[in-house]
Amino acid sequence: MKPFKIILLLLNLGCVFTVCAQIPDARFNLLLKAPINTWDEAIPLGNGLMGGLLWGEDNTIRLSLDRGDLWDERTTGEKEWWKKYTYQKGAEMIAQKKFSTVNEWWDGPYNGVSPTKLPAGRIEIKLPVGQIAKSFELKLATAEGLAYFKSGAVVRALYSASEPVALLSVKGTIPDAVDLLSTSDVYRKNVDEKGGPSSGGSVSKLGYPDAVKGKKGNAQWYIQEAAEGLKYCVYIEKKVINKETLLAVTITSTSDAGDFLSLAAKRCMVALAKGYEANLKPHKQWWNAFWQKSSVSVPDTAVQKQYNLVQYFYGAASRLNAPPMPLQGVWTADNGSLPPWKGDYHNDLNTQMTYMAYQESGRFDEGASYLNFLWDRRDSFRAFAKDFYGTKGLACPGVMSYSGQPLGGWGQYSMSPSMSAWSAHLFYLHWAYTADDKFLKEKAYPWSSEVGECMLGLLKKDANGILKLPLSSSPEMFDNSPKAWLEPNSNYDLMSLKMLFLSLKEMAEACGKSSDIKKWDEAATALGDFHTKDDGTLLLDANNELKSSHRHLSNIIGLYPFNLITTENGEKATQIIDASLKSWDKLGTSQWCGYSFSWMSCLKARVGDAEGAVKDLDIFVKAFVLRNGFHVNGDQTKSGFSDFTYRPFTLEGNFLASQAVHEMLLQSWSSAPGKINTGVIRIFPATPEKWANASFTNLRAEGGYKVSAIRKNNLTVGFSIVASKAGKVRIKDNFDGRKPKWSIKNVNKTGDVYEVNLIKGQKVSASF
Repeated sequence: MKPFKIILLLLNLGCVFTVCAQIPDARFNLLLKAPINTWDEAIPLGNGLMGGLLWGEDNTIRLSLDRGDLWDERTTGEKEWWKKYTYQKGAEMIAQKKFSTVNEWWDGPYNGVSPTKLPAGRIEIKLPVGQIAKSFELKLATAEGLAYFKSGAVVRALYSASEPVALLSVKGTIPDAVDLLSTSDVYRKNVDEKGGPSSGGSVSKLGYPDAVKGKKGNAQWYIQEAAEGLKYCVYIEKKVINKETLLAVTITSTSDAGDFLSLAAKRCMVALAKGYEANLKPHKQWWNAFWQKSSVSVPDTAVQKQYNLVQYFYGAASRLNAPPMPLQGVWTADNGSLPPWKGDYHNDLNTQMTYMAYQESGRFDEGASYLNFLWDRRDSFRAFAKDFYGTKGLACPGVMSYSGQPLGGWGQYSMSPSMSAWSAHLFYLHWAYTADDKFLKEKAYPWSSEVGECMLGLLKKDANGILKLPLSSSPEMFDNSPKAWLEPNSNYDLMSLKMLFLSLKEMAEACGKSSDIKKWDEAATALGDFHTKDDGTLLLDANNELKSSHRHLSNIIGLYPFNLITTENGEKATQIIDASLKSWDKLGTSQWCGYSFSWMSCLKARVGDAEGAVKDLDIFVKAFVLRNGFHVNGDQTKSGFSDFTYRPFTLEGNFLASQAVHEMLLQSWSSAPGKINTGVIRIFPATPEKWANASFTNLRAEGGYKVSAIRKNNLTVGFSIVASKAGKVRIKDNFDGRKPKWSIKNVNKTGDVYEVNLIKGQKVSASF
């Protein structure tokens, strides 16, 4: 190796082994040619509470507006229908084969207009005729959106990371007009221009009165009366300083203050008094700290851009003390429509997968947004468990509104208790990756154990002593047909419940609750074994095999995200993995959605299939994202990857793709879930050949470890691990027969695992 290359490598190693997470390079910014004619290809901006989409064409720039807690919570049909049409009654009707009755009870309420997430209108900036938009850019490092014009004029936009306000700066030209459009205005405009809304149903169906508009000086606003006492105000004020036009925007509501109009006016006045650059300074500081938590580097520009963008989504759309991301985050449809699937919280994969990628990247505050949301609604969830399931404990509905209200839908998943078990897994993972015992004792174990109590209240032993649910399904398999009611327990239910009880056992041990350890261990064992064919293929339930392509990987969820069946569990487990994935491959991808590809990428990485993982990830990035990076469910290239070619936008596929990158670079799961402190760190466990040179800095591993590593020419050349608490770290030897040179003594090897005890804050490094 030439001397200058040796020096460069040493410099790189030195950076990785200190805190040198990389701010996203400008070459990975989102840069789009004008025009952008539709909201779902816009530049996404946000600060958790509010979101915006920057788009436009010619001399018109639009900023679509959103706020996370704007919801119409009106129940469709009977109030609190779930108290009347209970789980037990549903089970009785299904036993009598009265399937249509249960569909009417549980699916019927979802067919109404509300509950639904609400859009918040838009701003349209009209520049002089002759000003032609050239391109748009999202600067990831500073979370700024820009519109560039052929004349040299520039529009800049930011959603302040420190204040509940957005700012726009127009330089190089003077706007002819700044128009504020209510949601009804947008609807009417869309009807005039395009013939009507395209998805989700028209906002006009809400039956709201027209917004009340007002103007004073350089300010304009509208106040929209919504439903059940909710009113909200969208407020914009303009200020011209020298040759710069400044606009401040905010959204307030009755949840903020009685006089929410005055509050909005004050927020905008203060922001304008500071000016754009003064507001930008704390905003940049926040984002700089955000990016320094961790970084990855892979030699694939498309994948790297998607990874960076999705990590940005956490910062833009999910913050502490702000609503968590529903299906579209803070980027609700701006086409005169209500959002697809009501923009709700779907707990049959969407919320869980949206919050699956923050743990390894250390975005714990952003991830805690959803956990706090679930925690704050535990009284409602307790009432739901009591009123619908007839049990103690708590349960979150499979499909729910911002308040936690059950929305109904296909009853096989919308009213399934197992969705709560999967949600509890997020509490477990947050504890596992943070090693935060305070969080464990105060939130993770209390919330999850109440879910466990609800499940125990439903489970009954059959003649063979196996715990069974009254009803069972595998999400979205057979849609909502009678066939979708599977024989209890389906593999999905079995895996979700087993993971819940094993994680509760582990958390109980960490909390010193000895009696609980036995209870959860016995419950996990009493669920019995997974259902397989003779060759090991995982079935849907004891009798039904998956015989056609399907979008939801529910019957193999035990492989990922759960670590119930792993490559380290022996010959039988390996046979199950190989046979099940062979079966899925044989069925093809005709009925897959975008998220199916990114989920399968994660799963294949987890079982060590690096080339299969990167193939599915590449397909996702190529075919299932729009040019602004948003995941849409259908194949936009119409290349035959899927028969679905439509484009409803949801976020979970994006986050699964980000997590797939993590899974290829670093894994830390235990092959013995339920046994505390048995996780093993695996460095570059499923890295494909074409990622010959890759690195990551400060990714997190279970146990609270920060891990950094460099790979050159398909070989690991060095890594470091920092402990957040005292304990034994275990590192898998997948180093191709090469022996590491350790930075500290007393690193021992047991089998194929290196072990070393670290104290809090201590670092161990290795080079080759």
